[in-house]
Amino acid sequence: MNKDEVGMIGFEIVAYAGEARSKLLDALNKAKDGDFDEAERLVAEAEEAIVGAHNAQTDLLAKEASGEEIEYSVIMMHGQDHLMTTILLKDLINHLIGFYKKG
Repeated sequence: MNKDEVGMIGFEIVAYAGEARSKLLDALNKAKDGDFDEAERLVAEAEEAIVGAHNAQTDLLAKEASGEEIEYSVIMMHGQDHLMTTILLKDLINHLIGFYKKG
């Protein structure tokens, strides 16, 4: 897989992770306002976006594991960074929503 192809997957991961991040921050604001149903809906949508990013990542990992040569891409590294921080944000947001629920 050439650098451009890997870079496109990196952009895909960034897009999915960015969508998830936005939904998670919106969910926190909804929880802060007491709208827990909407907060949970947004967290679920964020999770779907994270799954999309993870699927793109897994496809690339499977190709490399099967012996396909994968060129290094800073864009892919950037996508991985976004995905990892978004997963961490999801965990933190879930805890914060729980705090808001307890009042």
